Amino acid sequence: MPHAKTSFVCLPCRASYKQPHPRIGVPRAGESAERRCPRCARAMVHVGSAFAPPKRRDTEAWRVLSVLLHAGVRFHKSCCDGPGYRPRTLGEVRERMAYARVTGEPFATALVRPELPERS
Repeated sequence: MPHAKTSFVCLPCRASYKQPHPRIGVPRAGESAERRCPRCARAMVHVGSAFAPPKRRDTEAWRVLSVLLHAGVRFHKSCCDGPGYRPRTLGEVRERMAYARVTGEPFATALVRPELPERS
C-alpha cells in the first residue's frame, strides 16, 4: 500500500504539490526534512491533505490562502467532514479579521468561523 500523501504549497510560485506526509519516512543522511519548491527552491508550506489549490491565475484566492497560512490555518481532514469552513474571498477575510480585532479573538480562530455573531 502506498504511503499517504499530503499537500505542500509554494506561495511565490502559486503552486501546490502532493508529497509523502512529513512524519512518514525518515530523511536519509544528508537530506533535509524541509520540502523545497521544484521551481524556485524556496521552502514550501505544509497545508494538509484536504487542500484543494486555487487556479494559478486566481490572484484573489492566492491572497486569501496566504492570509490563512500566515495566520496558522491549515487544511487537515477531521473525521468525515474535511477541513471545515475556510473563507474564499478577501471580503470574508477582512470581515473576520475586523471581528478578531474588536473581540480579541485569535486571528486563526476568527478566520475559520462559519458565521460571525450578530452585532448589537
